[in-house]
Amino acid sequence: MPLRPIDALFVNPKRRLYVVYYRGVLWQLPRMKIDEAAWQRRKRYDGDADELYLSQKQVILDPVLASKLRTLNLPKSVRGSTLARFESWWQTQGYYWIKDLVDNNQSPLAVHQTVSSSTKPIVLSSSAQINSDVPPTPIEQKEAKRDIFDTMLAELVNDVLNPKK
Repeated sequence: MPLRPIDALFVNPKRRLYVVYYRGVLWQLPRMKIDEAAWQRRKRYDGDADELYLSQKQVILDPVLASKLRTLNLPKSVRGSTLARFESWWQTQGYYWIKDLVDNNQSPLAVHQTVSSSTKPIVLSSSAQINSDVPPTPIEQKEAKRDIFDTMLAELVNDVLNPKK
């Protein structure tokens, strides 16, 4: 079953930089920081693909960049693998891995996983009521930002369960 292209974060330890696998194309970031500013200064990766390893951390903390890059919370068995091994796994196992998660009402998106060092997962909620007379609290602001991720998850689930031919 064909899958939509994936976004994933890779590390080149020799050159000390992040490489983003964005829809099948490799883009290098100018520094070891993943944020919107670094993404704006990206350029095509010109190094050896054999030097790339899938990053252990796929969560993007910058909410603007996280809305553009839909990284997945990939299984631990795949993390740290080379680009070639990752692409092979994605082609053969990716569809079934995502389908199993969705069937179990779990999100495959990395952004929905733990963002800090605590072990509490982020709870998704779009039912927060914000009173316009009172400025929103930081928690209410975070929940408003999560609505964008709920939309992203719905689109991803639709892409996986209803693939275009």
